[in-house]
Amino acid sequence: MFTGIIEEIGVIEAIEDRGEDARISVRGPLVTGDAHLGDSIAVSGVCLTVADLPGDGTFAADVMPESLRRTALGDLAVGSPVNLERALAVGGRYGGHVVQGHVDGVGIIRSRTPGPRWDELEIGLDPALARYVAEKGSIAVSGISLTVTHVSDDAFGVSLIPTTLEATTLGTLEVGARVNLEVDVLAKYTERLLATAGAVR
Repeated sequence: MFTGIIEEIGVIEAIEDRGEDARISVRGPLVTGDAHLGDSIAVSGVCLTVADLPGDGTFAADVMPESLRRTALGDLAVGSPVNLERALAVGGRYGGHVVQGHVDGVGIIRSRTPGPRWDELEIGLDPALARYVAEKGSIAVSGISLTVTHVSDDAFGVSLIPTTLEATTLGTLEVGARVNLEVDVLAKYTERLLATAGAVR
């Protein structure tokens, strides 16, 4: 489990195309400082397993076909920046919201409006996901825990504070960029419970 509080911006060092799947190498000195094989690290919101740890500040992870189909990881190239977060340690501070690293879909940045010290983004999303997004609720955008400022049938807005602009990839993404979206898991469980309530005996 993650919290959506990004620890560092990593860089894609290498991509090995294996046909339907891929292996990526990511430079992240902070997140690899205490990492072990088999650990989970969220890469721009996608939970990946550490498959190799050379000890030089990088780690390698395998990206399965499902992840390539349902996330924006397939857009990455060598040199691309990525948001990195280690899995939450027991007893750690819980600063964001419940983030599983299971991406629900890909959104597209529709507009970016600079403010005096912040930016306002509007992000388009699949209407099927919009029902899980609520004003003042939480959403993970490329792994970043953000508060929704407004929502429509096919888009939502977020405000980026100076820290988010400086410490995550959202500080430089332009209109048209694709981002990974993970809606609040509590909304999905609530929908499921309501849908099956009549079947409970």
